[in-house]
Amino acid sequence: MERLSVICPCCETTLTIDAGTGAIIAHEEKAKKLGSFDDLKNNLDKQKEVREQLFAQEMSSQKDRKRLLEEKFQEAKKRAQGETGKPFLNPLDLE
Repeated sequence: MERLSVICPCCETTLTIDAGTGAIIAHEEKAKKLGSFDDLKNNLDKQKEVREQLFAQEMSSQKDRKRLLEEKFQEAKKRAQGETGKPFLNPLDLE
């Protein structure tokens, strides 16, 4: 019974395969390297900063959005007041 050892290119797991049948006999996962506590803490701090920046951007865009929508509404209101003599044409009625 001949066995082959193959290393997976994606997850680097070692697979032991029976050459005759092609069945997987055993597999050994690659040992995961654990980071130090300081590395994990620094990573969490960086993620927190990114979240805070994104939140600040969204808050400023929402404030700006309210102003822009108000300006668009006022402009549409002016256009509508200028066209008081024309009847409203529904685009679906044109078909």
